[in-house]
Amino acid sequence: MITDLLSASPEISVVVISFLVMLVTTVITKFATNQNRMKELKDIQKACNIKLKDNRGNPEEMKKINEEMMRCNLELMKHSFKPMLFTFIPMLILIGWMGKFFSPLLKGWIWWYLISGIVFSILLKKILKVH
Repeated sequence: MITDLLSASPEISVVVISFLVMLVTTVITKFATNQNRMKELKDIQKACNIKLKDNRGNPEEMKKINEEMMRCNLELMKHSFKPMLFTFIPMLILIGWMGKFFSPLLKGWIWWYLISGIVFSILLKKILKVH
């Protein structure tokens, strides 16, 4: 029954699955990370980028700013690993199943999935205020 529904319109099915996956991963990211700290770190990165532009002629100052940016990047990466732990294995299983199911129905299904996933991810992160 569900496979018949998915087969009827594979393009729409892939886009809907993409939306649902992005919704779940965005919600997991929002609640599995410290959003306040993530925002602080991104603000620090923006400030560092401005400082880098202002100090192009000063190698010592640029080195200090780059070190601060590296610390921020490392901490951001640590925060992003937690939601990835929850989503990585289910995503691999889903992509494998989608490949087997949609390949005969829709050539280039992966492009439908990736492009719609990128769009939905950007929109959902803005709507749900995920950093």
